[in-house]
Amino acid sequence: MTTALGPRPLLSILVRGAGFLALWVVLIGAAPKDLPIGIVAAACAAWTSESLWPAAGTISPLGLLRFVIRFLLQSVVAGVDVARRAFALRPALAPGFVTCRTSLPAGTARRALCAVMSLQPGKLPVAAEPDGTLLIHCLDLREPVLDEVAADETAFRCILQEGGGRG
Repeated sequence: MTTALGPRPLLSILVRGAGFLALWVVLIGAAPKDLPIGIVAAACAAWTSESLWPAAGTISPLGLLRFVIRFLLQSVVAGVDVARRAFALRPALAPGFVTCRTSLPAGTARRALCAVMSLQPGKLPVAAEPDGTLLIHCLDLREPVLDEVAADETAFRCILQEGGGRG
């Protein structure tokens, strides 16, 4: 399939369209009268998504599953830790900034890693330099933040298959 924006991998658009249609069904329902609009909306969303974020690699379903499980477990642990600190009479905090380097290429892959890390309580990427340096705010500098960030990046890389990564 070719458009004014260049070639479009049909499989990528179909997979995205199926995902958007599934989201439509979850949000709106599967009533037969609503499905034609859902199909049109999913097709438009898939085309727009492919235009704004072209497929440059493939995603490992097993890597994604492992990452999601790790992310959910880590989020619960971090959330409990933050809640414990919030309700403590004297919270044990040592907030500050740490810097680390990522080997992910500048672009979508690096932004996605930072976005995922920002969803977890306790650490927040606040800047990403072109050379791969990340500035991360954390609640407690005594925690092994650099090790956690390295583990996050390693788990995130498992999602991207060989030659993958959207730059």
